[in-house]
Amino acid sequence: QVQLVESGGGLVQAGGSLRLSCAASGLIFSSYTMGWFRQAPGKEREFVTTISWTGGTTSYADSVKGRFTISRDNAKNTLYLQMNSLKPEDTAVYYCGAACRGAGTCGYWGQGTQVTVSS
Repeated sequence: QVQLVESGGGLVQAGGSLRLSCAASGLIFSSYTMGWFRQAPGKEREFVTTISWTGGTTSYADSVKGRFTISRDNAKNTLYLQMNSLKPEDTAVYYCGAACRGAGTCGYWGQGTQVTVSS
């Protein structure tokens, strides 16, 4: 079965950086658009960024443009999210998704990793 396992979350001060990873198994990773979504307390899950199967096309939410960078290593079946200049409003559970359809939704989800940004 498809498994997506996120790691790299934690507590960081505003202005700091974190790098999330998502290890995928049970699917042909290089065939799928992958993405990161997040859910803050009391809010619905929202789109953060997606990347095409080749890595050649990326899309970002306006709120993270210029601060976050998505990348993938198809040889390692791993998705990454480099987060710089973090803000308290970035605090959320971050989910890795596979078989994503733009900013809408994904066919498969990881369990999520908590990112907390203190002011």
